[in-house]
Amino acid sequence: MKLAIVILNYNGKALLERFLPSVIAFSKDASIYIADNGSDDNSAAFIKRKFPQIKILEFSKNYGYAKGYNEAVKKIEADVFCFLNSDVRVTKNWLLPVIQAFERNKNTGIIQPKILDEKNPEKFEYAGAAGGFIDQLGYPYCRGRIFETIEEDKAQYDGTAPIFWASGACFFIRSILFKQLNGFDGNFFAHMEEIDLCWRAKNQKHSILYVGHSTVFHLGGASLKPGPKKTFLNFRNSLLTLTKNSKHPLVLVVLLRLILDGFAAVKFFLDGKFQLVLAIIKAHFSYYKLLPYALSYRKAHKRLKYSGVKSIVFKYYVLKIKTFKKLNTQ
Repeated sequence: MKLAIVILNYNGKALLERFLPSVIAFSKDASIYIADNGSDDNSAAFIKRKFPQIKILEFSKNYGYAKGYNEAVKKIEADVFCFLNSDVRVTKNWLLPVIQAFERNKNTGIIQPKILDEKNPEKFEYAGAAGGFIDQLGYPYCRGRIFETIEEDKAQYDGTAPIFWASGACFFIRSILFKQLNGFDGNFFAHMEEIDLCWRAKNQKHSILYVGHSTVFHLGGASLKPGPKKTFLNFRNSLLTLTKNSKHPLVLVVLLRLILDGFAAVKFFLDGKFQLVLAIIKAHFSYYKLLPYALSYRKAHKRLKYSGVKSIVFKYYVLKIKTFKKLNTQ
């Protein structure tokens, strides 16, 4: 199985210097590519000098996560792509369990390893943890992380298990499936594009796996710090994902989401985070602008019913269910 590891870089010279050595050391059977999104910190020159064995794809501007990877894979031939964040440290034999899982499960199109926190290695990392799920209102959560509650890794999520979405921090996908799905949705720019892609794969009856015997450590927050831009992307892209892919009655689902988004805006206002309130308002207007596109996609593609948790917000904040295992027992 020919595997290509693709690392998207935008002004991440320091991250590449810190994390790339582990990828090189523990990925002998894979080809490694750096896709540079128009960096101006001499990242490309640094890679050429420090790691001449790495293949570099240079773009003239920052395409973001979604379109950046879409452009990169046009120039790469492989059976499986691994989209790896530049702030991820991989471990010995991290690839073998993933390759074996692909070989054993022919219908599996996407795989995620165990993602632990580089800053707190005993804990799962926020962006993916032990595999993602989504509630019927489009709110994502993970095995090992629900909203701000992050669990310690005590082998409770070891082994292999089906999941709903895989984290973009370390995302394995068969190349034929990626091309069949037309890649990530470039309208997203960044954030939740991997959830949208996974949901589209699910709607075509492909399975997605978590492989806990493969472990990586993610620094997190390196590409886009918490703030108005991240809030904007998360709120808008969540609504786009829901509109494109959900089987449930759209008007009802989106109306409930807009109400909950309103509550979030009120909370930000009361906390004095006025820029985040403005970001939510901008996210909604941007969503309305893209709504004709999302509705057109929804009409043209088959959607399967997803019987997940109705509201993770209710389970977490009202019923005080904080862990995935407790969630499944309620």
